[in-house]
Amino acid sequence: MAVMNPNNATLPKVFILLGFSDHPWLETPLFVMVLFAYIFTLVGNISIIVVSRVDPRLNSPMYFFLSNLSFLDLCFTTTTIPQLLLNLWGPDKSISYGGCVTQFYMFHFLGATECILLAVMSLDRYIAICKPLRYPAIMHQRLCVLLVVTAWLSGLGNSLLQSSFTVLLPLCGNNQVESFLCEVPVMIEMSCVDTTFNVAMLSIVGTFYSLVPLSLILVSYGFIVTTILRIRSSEGKKKAFNTCGSHVIVVSLFFGPAIIMYVQPSDTNSHDKNKIMSLFYSLVTPMLNPFIYTLRNKDMKGAIKRLLVSVCYWGREQA
Repeated sequence: MAVMNPNNATLPKVFILLGFSDHPWLETPLFVMVLFAYIFTLVGNISIIVVSRVDPRLNSPMYFFLSNLSFLDLCFTTTTIPQLLLNLWGPDKSISYGGCVTQFYMFHFLGATECILLAVMSLDRYIAICKPLRYPAIMHQRLCVLLVVTAWLSGLGNSLLQSSFTVLLPLCGNNQVESFLCEVPVMIEMSCVDTTFNVAMLSIVGTFYSLVPLSLILVSYGFIVTTILRIRSSEGKKKAFNTCGSHVIVVSLFFGPAIIMYVQPSDTNSHDKNKIMSLFYSLVTPMLNPFIYTLRNKDMKGAIKRLLVSVCYWGREQA
């Protein structure tokens, strides 16, 4: 069944997310892995948000940005993973038209926001390490809030632009999505008209939201490495490298798959490759982020331990 859009092109009422249905033997083990990964993602990111809020020792711009990243990752995974789990669990692979449109609007909104937020976090580390005496004066609360709001609004603008152009494409009754989620590159491929403009727009905007923030990050870390090498204390060098190393790992995990998906022309990517890349940056990276930051950050590990001790003490008091 289909409904009509204003341009007299039929729009399906539901989409079929083919996902991994061409490998049915993979669906059950993948369901188990995705479920546990999603649980770890929720627990890890919620823990960072809670600890950053309740521990006064983490009242700094770095942890303000980190808690925003964790909240962003929670929204990012929740946009897609519950639907993926439903599709892997049973034979029903459908998603409503409204659900599909909402998914790719939200997915591109949150993805672009994360690109900008990671660049903001690199700027914070640059000022903290290269201009430590001026850091409190430069990275004041008002500026931190302004940078985060800018990242969110920028991501929203990207989504409104890309997704709105995509939703206008006629599908001519085609409702089979060659992925486990609705996202712009896959939806463009489903259209039955010339999509040269959409592909070019996707590549241009994808380049801006991936390569430009990545370039700013690389420049920031070029200055950071130069400054760290001048530190005489080996302990100071180690602490600085550990703090920045976490961010570099997260940047690599996020931008690598995103560049492959959105900067390269869509016809050069196979469907299986696209699915793997989408799964990586929609689930694997948000799951790993909390562990990367906590395992390499003594302050965060100490705060989590103090919180756990407080909870255990409170539990004994209540008993």
